[in-house]
Amino acid sequence: MKRSLFEDVHQDFRASFRTFLEREVLGEEGRYGEWERSGLVPREVFALAGRGGFTGMAVPERYGGAGAEDFRFNLVIGEETQRAAVGSFGLGITLHNDICLPYFLTYCTDEQRERWLPGIATGELITAVAMTEPSIGSDLAAMATSARRDGEHYVVNGSKTFITNGINADLIIVAVKTDASERHRGISLIVVERGTEGFERGRNLEKIGQHAQDTAELSFADARVPVANLLGHEGKGFVYLVSNLPQERLSIAASAVAAAEAALGWTLAYVRERTAFGQTIGSFQNSRFTLAEIHSEVEIARVYIDRCAQALNSGELTPEDAAMAKWWCTELQGRVVDRCLQLFGGYGYMLEYPIARAFADARVTRIYGGANEIMKEIVGRSLGL
Repeated sequence: MKRSLFEDVHQDFRASFRTFLEREVLGEEGRYGEWERSGLVPREVFALAGRGGFTGMAVPERYGGAGAEDFRFNLVIGEETQRAAVGSFGLGITLHNDICLPYFLTYCTDEQRERWLPGIATGELITAVAMTEPSIGSDLAAMATSARRDGEHYVVNGSKTFITNGINADLIIVAVKTDASERHRGISLIVVERGTEGFERGRNLEKIGQHAQDTAELSFADARVPVANLLGHEGKGFVYLVSNLPQERLSIAASAVAAAEAALGWTLAYVRERTAFGQTIGSFQNSRFTLAEIHSEVEIARVYIDRCAQALNSGELTPEDAAMAKWWCTELQGRVVDRCLQLFGGYGYMLEYPIARAFADARVTRIYGGANEIMKEIVGRSLGL
């Protein structure tokens, strides 16, 4: 089905970003493979992306951004990183653009905007958000990381884990308890900057997939953070987190569909070339039926994602719609890459083939951004159950 979501300006943006990926991420020297082995995308790549206009697109022009509050540009980045089989890089840049930036745009004071938005727009200030703790899972209200007011500083103590961009980040939005006697109403958001005394990064965590994406443990031992780094108001942190979840979950869902579509494309190319028993693998009925089913599911999912993107742009995307998109599309991603890998046979298990990396990368999408069980709970409650 022909897509009608994008206009010429988005397709021009897509062509520019595709060129950027080919030149700066893939490169003739196999750069991305090196990043996968080292577990880290070099910081300067974010700055290069910034120069191309691919970071902080929604930052107002007065702060050095494009002022493009249009999620379709974000969709293009997610789709192209999956198409190029550089999903780990895509995760870092979409976290920066899709998930962290809205907090800075919505809740910063004028002084904070002056301090932070120019660097976010250029990619010279890399962002992260730290919610998860070692023992709380999805129960954010049970967090133990605390922030005690001491004059013009907060004294922060506690730890966070599974933090995407945790090694590279310069600005980390940290969810803390400013009132331990409260649950949700005791949560606040403060921005911890690189170099803050008492703030330490742990090891770059070893993961099943997403190997080029730095994921870290963070610890705070009497870390002194200026009160001027509070985002919004004390006690409103949970409300702020919830308000941004629809966009975060749509971002994950959109990347999941793009990953499934990319896997389908690689598999179609493979089965047209690979032969067995004197004929191409694609000519077998099982292959045709499998790929017909995958193609149908991906096309149907994409229509829903495009509709959700339109709803987000018009301020109408509900938490329930985003939750449906997140759980359905990430489950689809898992099914698709597994079935596609099967058609590659033994080669599908070799990491030199992108389908193998896509298989490993896909597993976490059903967990982060809210586990899919939580997504179903949100949808179920919306039905009055």
